[in-house]
Amino acid sequence: MTIVVNPHNPKEEQALLAFLDSMKYDYTRETETFMLSEAQEQEILERDRQYEAGETETYSLDEIIAHFKIDKK
Repeated sequence: MTIVVNPHNPKEEQALLAFLDSMKYDYTRETETFMLSEAQEQEILERDRQYEAGETETYSLDEIIAHFKIDKK
């Protein structure tokens, strides 16, 4: 299982790590920061605009599963 957590500040991060350590959970930390290019950022903003303007179609999870013929497990 993967859980992604984005603490808002170093104090929250330290509290989370202390909790994980106290419960003896195994975990890994990724410290890489991903930067989007200007074109990628603009594409995301345009897709958000289209969604908010009702210019896109949405599908339920069942419709997506049926479309791609995914076996439910």
